[in-house]
Amino acid sequence: MAPQNALFLLVLLADAIHGQQQQQLMEYMERRLAVLEERISQWHDQSSRYSSELRDFKNKVVSMLESVEKERETIRAEVENTAVRVDRLEREVDYLETQNPAPPCVEVDEKLVENQVSTTKKRKNEKYDKLTDCSDTISQVKAMKILKRFGSTAGLWTKDPLGNSEKIYVFDGTSNDTVYVFPRMREFTLFSATRKAARIKLPYPWVGTGHLVYGGHLYYIRRHGTFQVIKFSLANKTIVDSSVFPAEEQIPVFGLSFYNYIDLVADEEGLWAIYATQENEKNIALAKLDPASLDIEQMWDTPCPRENAESAFVICGALYVVYNTRLPSRSRIQCVFDVSGSMASEDAALVYFPKRYGSHSSMKYNPKERQIYAWDDGYQLIYRMEMKKKTEV
Repeated sequence: MAPQNALFLLVLLADAIHGQQQQQLMEYMERRLAVLEERISQWHDQSSRYSSELRDFKNKVVSMLESVEKERETIRAEVENTAVRVDRLEREVDYLETQNPAPPCVEVDEKLVENQVSTTKKRKNEKYDKLTDCSDTISQVKAMKILKRFGSTAGLWTKDPLGNSEKIYVFDGTSNDTVYVFPRMREFTLFSATRKAARIKLPYPWVGTGHLVYGGHLYYIRRHGTFQVIKFSLANKTIVDSSVFPAEEQIPVFGLSFYNYIDLVADEEGLWAIYATQENEKNIALAKLDPASLDIEQMWDTPCPRENAESAFVICGALYVVYNTRLPSRSRIQCVFDVSGSMASEDAALVYFPKRYGSHSSMKYNPKERQIYAWDDGYQLIYRMEMKKKTEV
């Protein structure tokens, strides 16, 4: 064989081997791609199945949550219904007790009331022996500060003059059962809403604006046929004591505040009650109360008229009655009655309150701070008082 032919055969053989290798490589690549495609298909099927299962699980969870929410609403409604029924049952029990009291208790209560009335009548209009050496009287209103406007046109706000508590107690309206409690003056001043205030739910609604916080207790007026003074513990949130006010045929104590029949106030001497009766319907009456037992220690008929009176307070054993007219004007003290007899009404200074709105629905004197917390047509005001000794007036 010629050398050229041999070389040609070698070239053909090399091409054949190379082509065979390429064919094997292509077959290998096709097999690998087929495996990958199968795995991708399996992954897609599994992903679809997992997505479907997750979607079914989500739907089941949502359905269970909706069922739980419905059950929670049902339970809440049942609890509220039970609370209403319990409250109704308590009122019915209270009513039955008032309608059918035990005979021995009725006899004892009637005797106690009769003894209290007879005792106070015996000590009526007697000279008062002061418990302290306080001999101050008002010289003038040193300053007035308008804090804000809160709640109804009538109400009261106050602090406990005993102790170091900075809490502000707010009675909104003339008939309610919820007292707002702000931790400090700052929270009461800055926030118009009640979200910063705690709430005290009283067992009985109050009437009027003649209530008081004194010595860790809340003294308020309840009308249940007769007028009652309720002593409520702020620490335990329970009624400590209650007493029927021993005055017959009571009428509104202030001519411009028809909703006030009893106005409880405090001074350096303790607890007082300002009231009026048909027996002496033209003038205001005053009583000294024992804050521990709610017994009336003494009673006085004052010369201060009810007509055009809007509020009153006591300082060092002297009653100061604030008057106004039915048209908006400045309020002024026109009558002072000193139970100890150490100061005559004509010797007291004529004091004006620079009021800007309507009529004071309440004026609560704080003997510790020497200032008055007033409620004037929905505005809360503070009057800082300048005092003098009675002998200096």
